[in-house]
Amino acid sequence: MFDDLPPDLARLLTLRVWHTMWLQRIDSQIAAVQQREAEQEHGCTNRPAEPDWIVELGIGAGRPPIEVHIGGCYAAGKRRRPIPRDEARRLLAADVRACGHCQPDNALDIPDLPAGPASPTAMH
Repeated sequence: MFDDLPPDLARLLTLRVWHTMWLQRIDSQIAAVQQREAEQEHGCTNRPAEPDWIVELGIGAGRPPIEVHIGGCYAAGKRRRPIPRDEARRLLAADVRACGHCQPDNALDIPDLPAGPASPTAMH
């Protein structure tokens, strides 16, 4: 049936050990990939809900709030934290700038919000 196998017992046993080692390597790799896929699926299904409101934070002492965004705003920077609706309203009323893209002031029904402080790039 398989004429390419060696005829003696010693080499056949060596081949058997070699193939057993490869099967163990393959099985451990399969288990690792299955574990990774299960963790990835678990992470996707158990991802925390996106916050309704976020505040973008500045740099420096105290990390002051810079801009208020709606939770899924693409323009929000990396330094941010989720905030409740009441805090978003309070920050906007305290002259923290509203994002010009997602317009949280409109979503929060805050009429006639002041323009907020000028951005550093507009001052140059």
